[in-house]
Amino acid sequence: MSHIALVTGAGQGLGQHFCASLLRAGYSVAITDLNLEAAQACAHQLDPGGERTLALQLDAGSKADFEAGLDQVLARFGALNVVVNNAAVTKTTPLMQISPEEFDAVVGLNLRSVFLGCQVLGAYMAETGYGRIINMASLAGQNGGTATGAHYAASKGGIVTLTKIFAKEFAARGVTVNAIAPGPIESAAVRAAIPVERLPGLLANIPVQRLGDADFLGDLIVQLARPDAYFTTGATWDVNGGLFMR
Repeated sequence: MSHIALVTGAGQGLGQHFCASLLRAGYSVAITDLNLEAAQACAHQLDPGGERTLALQLDAGSKADFEAGLDQVLARFGALNVVVNNAAVTKTTPLMQISPEEFDAVVGLNLRSVFLGCQVLGAYMAETGYGRIINMASLAGQNGGTATGAHYAASKGGIVTLTKIFAKEFAARGVTVNAIAPGPIESAAVRAAIPVERLPGLLANIPVQRLGDADFLGDLIVQLARPDAYFTTGATWDVNGGLFMR
């Protein structure tokens, strides 16, 4: 079986780690981002020869962009087997200061991107009889958020629900749909959201007293993408250092 993956929001941050993990596991990867230059830079960094990467501009809020992206992936690689819905907007605006417009923008993009990625790309994979979809949720969607905004937390909670809905839709056609809900990960985004003076307090509140590892998230994606992961679907995988326990 060919191993072709597509990652949204992959031009920077965690998305780059996910692409690197998939490449190490032998996948060819479509690296997509709203910013084409960022996607191209990521592709060049991870695969200088460009043999196993394809950089694409993709607005994750646009159904037409997902359809065009699928066409380009099929033209280049001939198949698509794995989708990582990673694109998201992160805002930390205090609850009572969030405007209706900002709420709509954050919730709209974060939920719409997962909905469209599952709907468009999942439908293709269901037609072929095989696929793996991994949606990036968040601890914030489970505990109401701490450092992140209420709109971000609400959208990530919605992703957990969308994951279950699409898992039911595609289960009988060989496509699994799972979510990963990270807590605070050692990343530029977390460093930007947490002032330096607050970091010791954050670490003290994490049971393992460390930030999470981005490469481990990538390795988890690879595991969920394996053909023998067929019996795992509709689940949300917690990677949060013990901050949220079921």
